[in-house]
Amino acid sequence: MRSDTFIAEHIVQPSAQAGMSVQNPYCVRYTVNGRMTARQGAMVAYRGDLTIKTKSQGLGRLLKRAVTREGLALMEVEGRGDMWLADLAKNVFILALAPGDGLSVTGKSVLCFDPSLQYDIRLIKGAGMTGGGLFNCVFTGDGSIAVTAHGQPMVIPVTPSQPVLVDTDAVIGWSGSLQAGIHRSESVRSLLKGGSGEAFQLTLQGEGSVIVQPSEGPLLAAKGSGGVADTVGEFLGG
Repeated sequence: MRSDTFIAEHIVQPSAQAGMSVQNPYCVRYTVNGRMTARQGAMVAYRGDLTIKTKSQGLGRLLKRAVTREGLALMEVEGRGDMWLADLAKNVFILALAPGDGLSVTGKSVLCFDPSLQYDIRLIKGAGMTGGGLFNCVFTGDGSIAVTAHGQPMVIPVTPSQPVLVDTDAVIGWSGSLQAGIHRSESVRSLLKGGSGEAFQLTLQGEGSVIVQPSEGPLLAAKGSGGVADTVGEFLGG
């Protein structure tokens, strides 16, 4: 079988400029001319004179990651060349931030970002133990971030008159201008009976948008029907 057609359809073309671009629906290409930051293990291929090393995140972020299991294990890439990044063939998309913008993203959804962006790990108001211990990564600055999703994401507008509630496993990120909290839709009595699987939602209020994937992720496939035991395990990140 001749492969000319396959090669013509899938061959990588020269990059027009430095920075990130979508190579295909499941892969981001980052043309490095200096430095970039990515999730550890996200590299699927690279070429050029690039050096990869673990990125130091400071004691504060390391302590938050140890306590919350949220955040990012990062690598820093320096030099000149091209790197292709992906995560389990999830869909990828790129978001651009301008000075003054803020974007909250779940740590598991971050693929790579420009080194000009800053980030921190924050607890969702009202989360704690009963809200699933939900933490998020808040990005600010001037630059771009590549994010992954299970399937094609939806962008749902949030207004003061129309707050939005999102499953905590389906949310990807939301505008930094929004107020986030935890809503409990089931009583303790219901949880003791096994629950519906929809006990807690992230509630977003204000003016902005929320990005939602059409999936609750692979975690649900491994969940049993152990009622409260399963629920507590999920809260703790198990």
